[in-house]
Amino acid sequence: MKRELIIIFLVSFFISCSKKDDTLTFWAMGVEGENVIKLTTEFERQYKIKVKVQQIPWSAAHEKLITAFVSNTLPDVFQLGNTWIPEFVALNAIISLDSLCEKNNFDLNDFFDGILESNKIDGNLYGIPWYVDTRVLFYRKDIMEKLGRKNPPKTWEELYQLSKLIHEKTNQYAIYFPTNEWVPLIVLALQNKAQLLSDNFTEPAFTCSNFVQAFNFLARFYHENLSPSNITEVTNIYQAFEEGYITMYITGPWNISEFKKRIKREIQNSWMTAPLPSPDSSYPGVSLAGGASLVINSKSRKKDLAFKLVEFLSRPEIQIKFYNLISALPSRRSAWINSNLVNDKYLQPFRIQLEKTQAMPKIAEWENIMISRIQKYVEEVAMKKVTVLEACDNLNNETRKLLRKRKELVSQGLLK
Repeated sequence: MKRELIIIFLVSFFISCSKKDDTLTFWAMGVEGENVIKLTTEFERQYKIKVKVQQIPWSAAHEKLITAFVSNTLPDVFQLGNTWIPEFVALNAIISLDSLCEKNNFDLNDFFDGILESNKIDGNLYGIPWYVDTRVLFYRKDIMEKLGRKNPPKTWEELYQLSKLIHEKTNQYAIYFPTNEWVPLIVLALQNKAQLLSDNFTEPAFTCSNFVQAFNFLARFYHENLSPSNITEVTNIYQAFEEGYITMYITGPWNISEFKKRIKREIQNSWMTAPLPSPDSSYPGVSLAGGASLVINSKSRKKDLAFKLVEFLSRPEIQIKFYNLISALPSRRSAWINSNLVNDKYLQPFRIQLEKTQAMPKIAEWENIMISRIQKYVEEVAMKKVTVLEACDNLNNETRKLLRKRKELVSQGLLK
């Protein structure tokens, strides 16, 4: 009897182990996590692998991921915003995917270059772009046409002159550059070929001429009343756009559906999107390489299975299904031949812009620099509390302190 019980126990043990080995854990954020299970069920049918999906609110995602890393409870596969990848690489929390891509003949050439580059650290690929995000110009074409302008601006000078004309003729603001955001300044700086950080990302470069020039260009819009200089002046961007309080706004793809829902029917045919202007004739100008990617836990015991899930979710036909679920833009060029995307007039400028995006500095400290420093000085310049040169000096000094530890590690050869 005892022998029979031992045999039953061993059989049950091996069966449970087998079942456990055929289960992948996957964490995704926000609406992505709510809807991805509609895709993973198909993966489960194809591969006979169970996927346990956990949805995490974006507001709690970073803290939860760090806590899971410390407690060694990260899932096999998880979603990361592109700007978080450097931090998780520095923690050795995720693996390089180059060998798995090569082993599985995974075609990386189909991904948009700027977005793919944002997933690389020191030449190694750590994430596969799941969906993409970039910024373009939303504008009221009816207001522009009344002023004799049929086409959106293609250069900085055209943007500036158009903004002056709009303000002069309508007595309203021309464009909205929110003073509590880092995006406008960084986009302009990247367009102007500003370096942002130098010496292997150990020194700030905010006093370099290209950055100062970009900041001065932005400041003109605030100081000449072409853009609101106080965040309280625009409490509802959709109402402001609808009423012509502003004519132009740089924003992302999520606002296509919001504009369709929140702006009254009478002017639904009066707005449009366009790629961003450029400092010179090299239209379009650079925009941000944003979005989210799929990464694999360095401690996962099922890396090959995990990559199968990553590969599945990045297939063009699956990306189209994901777009139809939550309007997440596909990260692969071949997915953009789908008629739903080709025939959407608001999306086509995004398709053009995605060929010209640029990653921001790929270090863990960059997010803190953006949020706590750059936003602060954009607001202070807009309110004329400091000059552009004073803001750039302060940015340099404060960022240098944030980079002090990184500089020490690089100088000691402990960090590349």
